[in-house]
Amino acid sequence: MRGRLVPYGVAAAVAAVVLAPLALPGYVLIYDMVFVPRQALSWDVIAPASALPRAVPQDAVVALATQLMPGWLLQRLVLVAILWFAALGAARLVPTTRTAVRVVAALGYAWTPYLAERLLLGQWGLLLAYAMLPWLVAAALGVRAGRPGALPGLLLAAAVSAITPTGGLIALVAVAVLVPGRYPGAARRAGTALAVTVLLNAPWLVAGLGSATGGRSDPAGVPAFAARAENWGGSLVALAGTGGIWNALTVPASRQAVFVPLATGLLLLLAGYGLSLLRRRWPAGAPARLLVLAAGSWLVAALGVLPGGVALLGWLVDTAPGGGLVRDGQKLLVPYALALAVAVALGAERLADRLATRFDRTTGTVLLVGAAMLPVALLPDLAFGALGRLTPVHYPADWAVVARQVADRPGEVISLPFQEYQRYAWNGGRVVIDPAPRLLSSPVLIDDTLWVGDVAVGKEDPRAAQVRDLLAAGRPLAAMGARWVLVQRASGPAVPVASLVGLRLAHAGPELTLYENPSWTAPAGRDGPGPVGYAHLLAGTVVLAIGFSGTAQVLRRVVASRHASPAEGEGG
Repeated sequence: MRGRLVPYGVAAAVAAVVLAPLALPGYVLIYDMVFVPRQALSWDVIAPASALPRAVPQDAVVALATQLMPGWLLQRLVLVAILWFAALGAARLVPTTRTAVRVVAALGYAWTPYLAERLLLGQWGLLLAYAMLPWLVAAALGVRAGRPGALPGLLLAAAVSAITPTGGLIALVAVAVLVPGRYPGAARRAGTALAVTVLLNAPWLVAGLGSATGGRSDPAGVPAFAARAENWGGSLVALAGTGGIWNALTVPASRQAVFVPLATGLLLLLAGYGLSLLRRRWPAGAPARLLVLAAGSWLVAALGVLPGGVALLGWLVDTAPGGGLVRDGQKLLVPYALALAVAVALGAERLADRLATRFDRTTGTVLLVGAAMLPVALLPDLAFGALGRLTPVHYPADWAVVARQVADRPGEVISLPFQEYQRYAWNGGRVVIDPAPRLLSSPVLIDDTLWVGDVAVGKEDPRAAQVRDLLAAGRPLAAMGARWVLVQRASGPAVPVASLVGLRLAHAGPELTLYENPSWTAPAGRDGPGPVGYAHLLAGTVVLAIGFSGTAQVLRRVVASRHASPAEGEGG
């Protein structure tokens, strides 16, 4: 019994060590991770009018959740859940009865370059899908085996994954690869799983197709988002170690160490050594399907640096709606990372047994301990909030004042400096996406151009393009018809004085200056949910149905076991 609790303790320890700075009050604001005290729920949050739906349905879910709890609490719950469920899920998935091997899998999946780099990029929604994949795979095996409650469990993991388009896509592909097969009721179960997973992805699918861009992306982003080398091993070796993210600023310094490629090679050898155990312990066909899924995810991640890959991806993102999801291929490495963690754990078990046979049990135990601690030794700077990079801060009081004024007199806001990401002195100079769209209750226009070095990627929102043109020409922003212009004290291009002509000063604080357009007139409002709103409603209904179905099955099993107990006792 004590051994069964060890993975839970390891999962809790990983969460505590990585997120230690979050014991302090405030919000962690870094790149795409922006939580606010209370995010307003509006049609623009549910269905962006012109931009691509990269935060659909994530923003709507956060807005709903912050009606029930403060944003600082939600952020901590989400981040703890990512690390806890990732570690525990991998520990439960690996087919072994040995606690030490489960610990190897837990640390091998919850302490990875992929998780560290995506955490430092603030992509918590994608990391929820990362944490859910072990549970989805385990549920898929249960569906194939006819285990009661496995299908609702699989769909619940897919529902959590679909909080972002990329996570939803990973879940959909995983279901398509893992669930179909030749077993009793296969057609019905696989058909149900696929259909429901598609419905769970409906919010971003409908929003993307209905956006002004038709769901297409800028092909210039393909080489900009291609996998990067992190050391002398090159980009392919970086991907083999689950690293290789395009943003060098989010790569932990330890990834540059000269021995990292050698350690990656060692892990691959150990994983290969463990495949025979995986084939022996999992049902026939299941290991091959997981390996196909893993190899496919690695290949897509590597396309940007393989011959002809840039041209292929460029055509795809420019032609196919939703093709931009594979532009940053490294983020699709999730199945590969899971397969690697499971295979390495089994390889360590097999090697430990051989050493114990040849020498003694102590030697085998030492090897398992070393295998468990190897991820931490290779990536020590993930600990303590990536050595302080995940330190909470407080929003300046200016934000609350401006938020109240905008809430009292709603109307579109233009946020300046006109750039998607800002640097604030009060945030320690860390890069963070402009928090105005989430802090303010009215629609906020920000520039959707993403700069990767000297390469400009994006420019997909036609309304943002109009603002850029007015700023470049030095013409008044009042011509945009927005009610408010917010000027932030952040690093970026200075706001031309001519751009503020015709605006009335509404608030002047140490961090924010707010201007109102006296000639503003209310535009025709969005009088209904529209297709994207109905897609959200459909997906939410499906999630509730999954939850009720799973709960009902659990209750039925509990009742059945209670009724069966007396009979079993009499028969004994």
